[in-house]
Amino acid sequence: MRFYILIICLFVWCTIVKAQQTKRVENTYVYRASEDISIEHAKRIALERAQVEIIANTFGTNILQQNSTRVSNSNGKSNVDFLSISSSDVKGEWIETIGEPQYIINYEQGMLIVTCKVKGTIREITTAAIDLKAKVLRNGTEDRFESSEFRSGDDLYLSFQSPVDGYLAVYLLDEEGNAFCLLPYRNQSDGIYKIHANTPYIFFSVKDAPLQERSLIDEYVMTCEKAQEVNYVYTIFSPNPFIKSIDKDNGEALPRETDGESFQKWLAKVRRKDNSVNFSSKQITITKE
Repeated sequence: MRFYILIICLFVWCTIVKAQQTKRVENTYVYRASEDISIEHAKRIALERAQVEIIANTFGTNILQQNSTRVSNSNGKSNVDFLSISSSDVKGEWIETIGEPQYIINYEQGMLIVTCKVKGTIREITTAAIDLKAKVLRNGTEDRFESSEFRSGDDLYLSFQSPVDGYLAVYLLDEEGNAFCLLPYRNQSDGIYKIHANTPYIFFSVKDAPLQERSLIDEYVMTCEKAQEVNYVYTIFSPNPFIKSIDKDNGEALPRETDGESFQKWLAKVRRKDNSVNFSSKQITITKE
């Protein structure tokens, strides 16, 4: 009996180790930007597409009917078409960027061409992700107010729901690479926000918060200094406890802040240690009035 138990334990351990294996990869992607995209925005798009392409080529894809991206498989290699009306769910995730991505900026017949070369660590997804609901809302706290287009002065809210208990962090990254911690709230000293299963949440709204939390709530108004800016809202959820990144207080008008490099290192560390982390990034555009 002990022998059989030992064999079973070894089998389970080997399965877990296999599921946790990661690969170091390198990829180069050439992005031809439209006229209305800034160089920084184009660099971000080129980086994301370089990452998606190498994950698709390494681990394969599941085809979904969504928008903006299609990945097809031919002779064991994935071909990524980012201009089609369908999208793909790649069977892996980008864990960490190694070094700084390298960019070459060119112009051809007035078109911006960005070449991005990136190295990093990726991990195969072997289990189904937790089905989460996370919606960025503009000027309203109902799901019908979901939007990726903001004007300077608009209110920002987030609706969220999970089928399991867990922990949530929310960050906003600006064009300069700064990371602002939106959740946990500034006045929370434990660095963690507990989520209860099957409970709908509206964040950044005092009137929609539980009575015992209303003194903690931060409400946010989007602003921009340029004619248009692109930001990203990151949601990080896990059924296992984790603590937010180290940050600093910049005053009452702004969320707590950390630099982009430190934030990315923290995020990579959290994801390496916990295969259950669900991470998503939603792009929002802010236009000046």
